[in-house]
Amino acid sequence: MTEPGETASDGEKIKVLVADDQQIVRKGLVLLIDMLDGIEVVGAARDGAEAVLLAGQLAPDVVLMDLNMPVLDGVAATAAMREQVPGCKVLVLTTYADDDSVFPALQAGARGYLTKDADDDAIEDAISSVHDGRIWLDPEVQARLVAAVQTSEVAPPAAQRKRAHAPQTPAPSDVLTPRETQVLTLIARGLSNAEICARLVVSPATVKTHINRIFTKIGAADRAQAVGYAYRNNLVEPWD
Repeated sequence: MTEPGETASDGEKIKVLVADDQQIVRKGLVLLIDMLDGIEVVGAARDGAEAVLLAGQLAPDVVLMDLNMPVLDGVAATAAMREQVPGCKVLVLTTYADDDSVFPALQAGARGYLTKDADDDAIEDAISSVHDGRIWLDPEVQARLVAAVQTSEVAPPAAQRKRAHAPQTPAPSDVLTPRETQVLTLIARGLSNAEICARLVVSPATVKTHINRIFTKIGAADRAQAVGYAYRNNLVEPWD
């Protein structure tokens, strides 16, 4: 733990980006972390897509990442950061410590895992450890990992079983037409239907038809799920 008056090992404060969709939690974390010696908050994101965007713009050392967020969940955002902002280390902070949350997050590239009942000392230790290149796991998460390793030959974790039986997701080029891919990309960049009409010089009815077909083909129930699909399949750069 950093002693009072000290900063990070390189003489500069550890830069942290907070990502949580709950405003009260997000603001509380920002206030708490800014009180820690040697650590400063450089940004706060309301969803996974914004977290990836801000990570590319602000180059934080550590991202404190919630998992259950709209637009792009924490696991997908972690994977995107590993690809797009490799110098950024992700520390998961979530309510859950179950297998279905732990294993996908770690496999996506998270370097640490904290539950939201952690105190400020644990948060400070976790941020410093992850920043220094070490893995930091909540004791309950460590116990689950040990149990999973010990029983992996007999009963793999639930998330692994789901993935083992899940069908391969077709590539967008095998599902969508070039025009539908273009429309989905514009949706992921945050354009409204009217803005897409203006960009592509087509009628509102045409745009709605494209969007309905896109939702049907990729199995999206709404715009947020379509955006998540676009990010997961690299149809748009997070900071485009």
